[in-house]
Amino acid sequence: MLEWHSIQFVWPRLLWLLATLPLWLGLYIAWQRRGVQRAWPSASMNTAATNIRFTRHAPALLVLLGLGGLLVAIARPQAILLLPSRIDTVMLAIDSSGSMRATDVQPSRIEAAQAAAKSFVLGQPGQVKLGVVSVAGAAALVQAPTDQRDLVIQAIDQLSLQPGSALGSGIVIALHAMLPGSGLDVRGLIDGEANPPASTGTPLGGPTPAPTGPASGTAPRQPISLPKVPPGSNTAAAIVLLSDGQSNVGPDAVKMAQVAADLGVRVYTVGMGTAQGTVLKARGMQMRVKLDEASLKKIAEITKAEYFSADNRQDLLQIYQSLSSKIVLKKHRRTEISALCALLGMLLLCWGCAWAWWRHGRII
Repeated sequence: MLEWHSIQFVWPRLLWLLATLPLWLGLYIAWQRRGVQRAWPSASMNTAATNIRFTRHAPALLVLLGLGGLLVAIARPQAILLLPSRIDTVMLAIDSSGSMRATDVQPSRIEAAQAAAKSFVLGQPGQVKLGVVSVAGAAALVQAPTDQRDLVIQAIDQLSLQPGSALGSGIVIALHAMLPGSGLDVRGLIDGEANPPASTGTPLGGPTPAPTGPASGTAPRQPISLPKVPPGSNTAAAIVLLSDGQSNVGPDAVKMAQVAADLGVRVYTVGMGTAQGTVLKARGMQMRVKLDEASLKKIAEITKAEYFSADNRQDLLQIYQSLSSKIVLKKHRRTEISALCALLGMLLLCWGCAWAWWRHGRII
């Protein structure tokens, strides 16, 4: 789809060539008047003459429009188009914390999530690689990105609930699985610092020792500074995070979303549960678990993705069907359309010349 208001030209000065079109039109009119005076001396304006004049001039009009299209193409027009973008890898980060036992989404949050995730996997194109990350007290890569759907389905079925929820760690693990060559400092991000200081063993109040390297003589590891790209600009990778949004261990999920945004990766979030939540009983204790939409919306907003909310299994299946179409990203991209203008111009030019040859046995 073309956005007409976005049209720009790489060489706008060449648009002055369009000023030659009135000159060619004037020469054609002058040449035709001489021929009309010889063919219609009485200058009768009857219907037959009007129809003949229209069909006589239509080929010339097409030729003129075709020349205009070619001249516009020379100026190299550009416009913002809605184009499909290639997706190579999608990581499913599924919350497997204890709160996913809640039954406010039937039959339970985790069962509904697994069913919908499998539906999503089967709906993806064959060339897309899919991976699975389990997000509990510690995030773990359950299935590396692969194009074998049966392995992904098996990994989803084998998810087991564990205490804790480290959504930030899940985002980092998913990023590392998709972008192994990015230089992402996984351990530093999860532990909260890229290069923890070594203990010197100096007593309180003692002198500050001179900095030394490790015993092996190698230089201390320096934090890796990754180049930042615009959020959402990586069209080859995406993360789908399905959770109730309650992260209670590990790095801050919103900060890790910013890391994903700096790498250009979108993190689509799907909220499991309801705003009022439900009461869970475990080990003689009771606690209410509710959907934390604010965190999930923030993660999606930072990474230029979208947030979806599901109250029941059917809604969740519809969300994943919607995600399947959105993961085949369509992006507004500025693209040169000079070839399109040249093609249109050539078609009009050839049409006009063929019509004139068929009607009169000559092009002009």
